[in-house]
Amino acid sequence: MTYRRIVTGHNDDGKSIVVSDGPPGKERGNLFEMWNTGQMPADNAGPQDAAAERDVILEPDPNGSVFRFFEVGPESANPSVEERERAFQERLAGLSEEARAQAQRIRPDTSRHPSMHRTRTVDYIVLLKGEVTMLLDEGEVHMKPFDVLIQRGTNHGWVNHGEEPALLVAVLVDAEALPGQ
Repeated sequence: MTYRRIVTGHNDDGKSIVVSDGPPGKERGNLFEMWNTGQMPADNAGPQDAAAERDVILEPDPNGSVFRFFEVGPESANPSVEERERAFQERLAGLSEEARAQAQRIRPDTSRHPSMHRTRTVDYIVLLKGEVTMLLDEGEVHMKPFDVLIQRGTNHGWVNHGEEPALLVAVLVDAEALPGQ
């Protein structure tokens, strides 16, 4: 699937214009970066493409945010725990050294599933296509298209028991770390 990203801005006269119309700013494995901010409030000045300038990392910058699509492939593609872990490590190989280090840090307990991770963020997530199950340390939630999840710094993971990839959109907002992070 291809994703179209339209970014607006201003010309030299202060008039609104389209500054970009094309693919995501960056793509890394199953992550498709649409935009990010490095501060609050966000800076709308200048022509920079925030998603193209910053490498794909899992958490936003301090006081920042990340807007992305992500795909969760069918569990049947990697049926064993070892295959799932190998697939995760292969996805990491395409990321920067900073992103790989961060990915290892945010995996405090993967004993339930290799996809388990915990970011210092509040995440607004909408399932657009397919079905997924979000795992927690205790319990799980099955999601169908247009279900919304507010993920608040919990250890969680994604499992797709279907046959087709699931597509989700997420906005990650920097948050205060919880004890143990």
